[in-house]
Amino acid sequence: MNDATLPRTPPPNMGPIDFETELGPLPLQGALPEGLRGTLVRNGPNPVVPDPKAHWFAGDGMLHSFTLADGQVGYRNRWVRTELWRAATEGRDLASGFQKAPAGQAPQPTDGTANTNVIGHAGHMLALEEAHLPIEVDLRTLDTLGATDFDGALQGSFTAHPKTDPRTGELLFFGYGTPARLSNGMSFGVISPEGRVARFEQFEAPYASMVHDFMVTDRHVMFPIMPLTASMERAQSGRPPYAWEPEYGTRVGVMPRGGSTADIVWWRGASCYMFHVMNAWEAGGSLFADVIQFATPPLFPKPDGSPASETTPPSWLARWQFDLSMPSREFTQTRLEDISGEFPRIDDRFAGLPYRHGWYVCRAEAQPGEPQRLYAGLRHVDHVLGGHDMYVFPAPDLVSEGVFVPRAPDAEEGDGWLLATVWRGATNTSDLVIFDARALAKGPVCTASLPHRVPVGFHGNWFGERA
Repeated sequence: MNDATLPRTPPPNMGPIDFETELGPLPLQGALPEGLRGTLVRNGPNPVVPDPKAHWFAGDGMLHSFTLADGQVGYRNRWVRTELWRAATEGRDLASGFQKAPAGQAPQPTDGTANTNVIGHAGHMLALEEAHLPIEVDLRTLDTLGATDFDGALQGSFTAHPKTDPRTGELLFFGYGTPARLSNGMSFGVISPEGRVARFEQFEAPYASMVHDFMVTDRHVMFPIMPLTASMERAQSGRPPYAWEPEYGTRVGVMPRGGSTADIVWWRGASCYMFHVMNAWEAGGSLFADVIQFATPPLFPKPDGSPASETTPPSWLARWQFDLSMPSREFTQTRLEDISGEFPRIDDRFAGLPYRHGWYVCRAEAQPGEPQRLYAGLRHVDHVLGGHDMYVFPAPDLVSEGVFVPRAPDAEEGDGWLLATVWRGATNTSDLVIFDARALAKGPVCTASLPHRVPVGFHGNWFGERA
């Protein structure tokens, strides 16, 4: 891997921690909201053997759980016991690594790093990345139960961002670079609410690309293919497997959910990159998708290994519109927000449907003598009233993605709590913070404090008391 893929100045709290522990009850400031009972589980890279030349995305997955019950908060963390984790702890080498070519005759791992997301489906908790099968983990203990192929019905890669349809309970998923690694081969499938693979199809994208997320509405699925291209030839010649080639343009495959992958129609748009979708829906003869859009992708180079951008590129909440009456099959991109950010979330009860409320982690303007903080605060967007609500943590603190939990199963959209972890730069420790989701500016209603830090990670989810 070329060093150009690494951040010039890595943000603080990026390094791993080297222990597992169980703690509780944690000291609280404020009181836990009544009725908020369950467990927040977060996932992120935490390499057992740190390598300063390795891409951040390659670290071994570590889960951090905060269990809320009876007015108290308990915490535990565990590495996901993958084949890579076992090899690292035993001093063995496996052919692995993000932005690295397959290594000679070394054995290939079958279960990856499981370091990106963690979801619940059909009574199971699954740790996910995007190049291997899901790994089941016990919610209470965080013990690793092993990779699952759902009784042999899955093969190849499985996205870190599957979508649960709130109306049907189905889990929709895709894979990229499959079955051949770094190819334009892709897959799409559906898992029933009971955990049975009801559909699994394979197709080819216009070109090979890194596809981190996708979009689902009540009647369509959209596969974004963006010019962060993949190339086995590059990888085998020592150049970056994934690289920025904007001349390819952006393509989005639109597929009716009632059809098959043979019915995909490919739309065109301006070159850009996005890791994450806030939500997608359809109205008035158009499909819409709100995404966090970059002009160039961070952490990745050009094909020759040189930086794709000299500075860390900003990202903005943007709306993509697909007017189904347009024969040109050109979609539009419209910027919605004036504050840069990442890690968008919604009230998941409205996933794939017209929605009003969204949240994302926002950047703060750097003060003289301070470094830029990419994850400085939490921002609430009201798409109906056009209002904004925001809380920015004091420098140099950094906050994770916020996870929304409804106040009650039948509460109106956006009425509930937003949970996140925040790194406190002054003490090098982390807190769990709980906000009223529609009143962020008032600050946390409750804070639970850890004696150690939770490293910067990716995604998490809430598992209610009955999960």
